[in-house]
Amino acid sequence: MSAALIIDLVKGIVVGVVIALPVGPVGVLCVRRTLFEGASFGFVSGLGAATADTIFGIVAGFGLTIVRDFLLRYQDWFGAAGGVFLVYIGIRALRQRGDAEPEPLADEALFGAYASTFALTITNPITILAFAAIFAKVGVSETGGYLDTGALVAGVFCGSLLWWLGLSFGIAWLRRIAGTVRLTWLNRISGGILTLSGLGLLASALLAAASRLI
Repeated sequence: MSAALIIDLVKGIVVGVVIALPVGPVGVLCVRRTLFEGASFGFVSGLGAATADTIFGIVAGFGLTIVRDFLLRYQDWFGAAGGVFLVYIGIRALRQRGDAEPEPLADEALFGAYASTFALTITNPITILAFAAIFAKVGVSETGGYLDTGALVAGVFCGSLLWWLGLSFGIAWLRRIAGTVRLTWLNRISGGILTLSGLGLLASALLAAASRLI
């Protein structure tokens, strides 16, 4: 691998971390799953988000305008779907009692954890515009070669995955150090955040739809 490709890979890793870093609903969901279901569920949930971020990176990096325009055209519908999912998860969390030790939920599976965070992340296609802006800043444009862009996108996946790996296993490590504690209040806080985030997404989608009808 040439020095230029290594530099692009490193740039992509930094971009992946920057994109994944903000603690939004997906981050809260991954932390919650790590606390109540174990580090593996938190990491697989983060893997779903990293996959969606990589798809956004591919769309932005390779200039796939057809896909970009489709996602942006229906972003309100995607946002509404994500909002419904967050409200469902949040209400379920608020109704659940926090146990002393994390236990996998009966209706959760690794694939379900992956698919849910992938779907939740992909329902925010505005991230494509963030990727396009950041890629332009780091020096990769539409005139860049396929290898350069491919290395950058691969770095995005690695960077995002590193962040979620560190977050999930870091939370699990802190959980072990803290020992046995009651998690009821953490359950309520995370459930409240997820519910409010979902309601916010729904309200935003409805307002956007209403503005088009006026």
